[in-house]
Amino acid sequence: MATNHSRALGDGLPEDPSDLLPEESVLSLEEYLAMHAAVGHRTRYEILYRLVHGGDMSPKELEDAIGVDDSTLHYHLNKLVDVGLVEKRQRTERGQDGLYTYYRATVFGEVTLTDGVDELIRGEQAFTSMYDSSAED
Repeated sequence: MATNHSRALGDGLPEDPSDLLPEESVLSLEEYLAMHAAVGHRTRYEILYRLVHGGDMSPKELEDAIGVDDSTLHYHLNKLVDVGLVEKRQRTERGQDGLYTYYRATVFGEVTLTDGVDELIRGEQAFTSMYDSSAED
């Protein structure tokens, strides 16, 4: 079905959600949606939450913090890396011969988490406390 890109919905919003993207957008709407879908899984949400709020972490640190096995962790880390929410980094540690691997949230990961799921949770907390205080009156 063809859409009329010039027709606007209420509040001046375009009919086609793709038209919300800046003309020179780095990502497509599908890529943004893939990011949100990826963080919709509990384990991936927990990984991203820890990386955003706790900083860079090694796979072993994430394993211990989340309580998942190595293969499960890497499966979910790869999904987060694939959609651009997390990046895998390597560096040489002083006194070590090999590379040290760690993960960190990207800007997209941080925004997706803090302005997405975290914001929804904060909104519910505010609503609940507002409702609870009005119920006491």
